[in-house]
Amino acid sequence: MNAKSTLTVIGLVIGAALASGSAMAQTDVPGHPRVNEVNNRLENQQDRINNGLKNGTMTQKQAARDETHDANIARRESVDEAKHDGHLTKQEQRNLNRSENHNSRAIYRQKH
Repeated sequence: MNAKSTLTVIGLVIGAALASGSAMAQTDVPGHPRVNEVNNRLENQQDRINNGLKNGTMTQKQAARDETHDANIARRESVDEAKHDGHLTKQEQRNLNRSENHNSRAIYRQKH
């Protein structure tokens, strides 16, 4: 690799790191811990799916199914938040966490 392409790769890596950091910072809503917990769990599950695809322990079909489940959870969260001015009730959080637990176990089983 020559010096120019090495610098290009380093620049892309740094740019991606900065972009992902700012994207993650936007998901946290100050003063809304229930929303933050659900969003952080969804991000964690997406990372686990990506890692499974990257290392070959999960097929594209399995990943698509899990991403569909996560998208459904995120949609339900948005509907629940809209009902309460951006907040989640404890019961709504409990229901979303139950769904996330179910999907998390499915991801684990597929990867092992």
